[in-house]
Amino acid sequence: MFISLLTTRLILNSLGASDFGIFNIVGGAIAMLGFLNAAMAGVTQRFLSYSEGEGDKEKQKTIFNISIVLHAAIAATAGIALIVMGYFFFRGILNIPPERMTAAKVVYGCLVASTLFTVMSVPYNALINAHENMRYWAIIGVFESLLKLSVAVAVVYSSADKLIVYGILMACIPFVVRIILRIYCHRHYEECVFAPFRYFNKSTAKEMTSFAGWNFIFSATSMISFYGNGVVLNHFFGTLLNAAQGIAGDVNGKLNVFASGMLTSINPVITKSEGAGNRERMIKTTLTGCKWSFLLFAIVAIPMLVETPYVLRIWLKNVPDWAVVFVRLQLVATMISSTTGLLGTSIFAVGKVKQYCKTMSLVNFLSIVLTYAAFAMGGSPVFMYVIFIAIQGIAQSIIRLYYAKKDCSLHITDHLRHVMVPCLTVSVVSIAAGVSFHLYLSEGVTRMLLALTAVVVSFVLTLWALGVSEKEREALRNVATKIIPDRIAGLRK
Repeated sequence: MFISLLTTRLILNSLGASDFGIFNIVGGAIAMLGFLNAAMAGVTQRFLSYSEGEGDKEKQKTIFNISIVLHAAIAATAGIALIVMGYFFFRGILNIPPERMTAAKVVYGCLVASTLFTVMSVPYNALINAHENMRYWAIIGVFESLLKLSVAVAVVYSSADKLIVYGILMACIPFVVRIILRIYCHRHYEECVFAPFRYFNKSTAKEMTSFAGWNFIFSATSMISFYGNGVVLNHFFGTLLNAAQGIAGDVNGKLNVFASGMLTSINPVITKSEGAGNRERMIKTTLTGCKWSFLLFAIVAIPMLVETPYVLRIWLKNVPDWAVVFVRLQLVATMISSTTGLLGTSIFAVGKVKQYCKTMSLVNFLSIVLTYAAFAMGGSPVFMYVIFIAIQGIAQSIIRLYYAKKDCSLHITDHLRHVMVPCLTVSVVSIAAGVSFHLYLSEGVTRMLLALTAVVVSFVLTLWALGVSEKEREALRNVATKIIPDRIAGLRK
């Protein structure tokens, strides 16, 4: 997270707000494909984890090989779609200064070139997730961040067109990471055997294709909604607003690393529990995950919400217009969504996804339509995030709750009691503690440090007193009891 924050500062100051905005609207599709990549990996991981819960190793080999073929088809489709989309993007849709059009096209070409390889690597990502190999993710995550920092430094000192250099080098990173991923999987996992004709099962292929198809539609509409809002923003307000949107997305992504790491580890547990026929454990794990994904995000997001203007000035030096408002609204949207995010995993674990994906896909398109209508009627850029909160935050959370109740036997009252009440209580108390310093102190380092300290202390104390169960307290005590002596012993050595 800290390496990435430094990288963003270097890139923004090196490219300038306009070129940074161009990269986020054109090269931002790379991040969009990263989202699609993670979503599709969830499908393969679901089947691998489910079969592991059943204890069927041969079936895992079949699933892996079918997934390889399936994602080859998806990669080809995505590549063709991106080429067609590019034709229209650069002929009137995107609002890019004429003198920067060539650089924008080069960045987009790099995106298309890296897409095929990225999508083809999805089965390997799923394999790592299914085995709950958090050590690999920790090592490769730091390595990838260091590569991005190296790219940022190279851009700062480059004498060529900095936007083109940045686009080409950023597109190279997925190639390097995916090659390492493939080598690692083939060496460490016995089910990682590529023999599609030998390991083929018609019924499994049909089930996975149907499952992947509905998930692809849902993931693609989510991706189009997020990216489409950026295109609409660009069409009405230009690249400088895309720079502010890029900052908001970057802050949100960096602060969410703790929660997303926890989700990576807990997703296979949910699916394995369902595969083993233990629905009660699956629901309990889901609710616990919903609460802790919110808390792990909120403990870093709330201090940022309280002191956004000052933190952005320290971090970026040159803060794009609207960035402060966009950051705050984006963080609120993510906090709302995180309270129900894992319910989607439980719905996928059960396997009844058709109606759920249909409903969520329709709601995704609604976001773009409403945003366009708001801007066409002269609305402020803020309306994009207000609509985003209403649709992707509130409406989709309600949909997840409905289908989790319908298909997973979730009791809504359990979610309210175990997730919503503790999360709201901790948030209200810690926000009030931080904001109270705004009443008596002027902006500066002193107020920021005092406010951040008050937020974190009140967050932890309220969480311990009201936000965790006795069983969770005992688990935390056990972890602390084990970690602290180990750390002391390590220091002595």
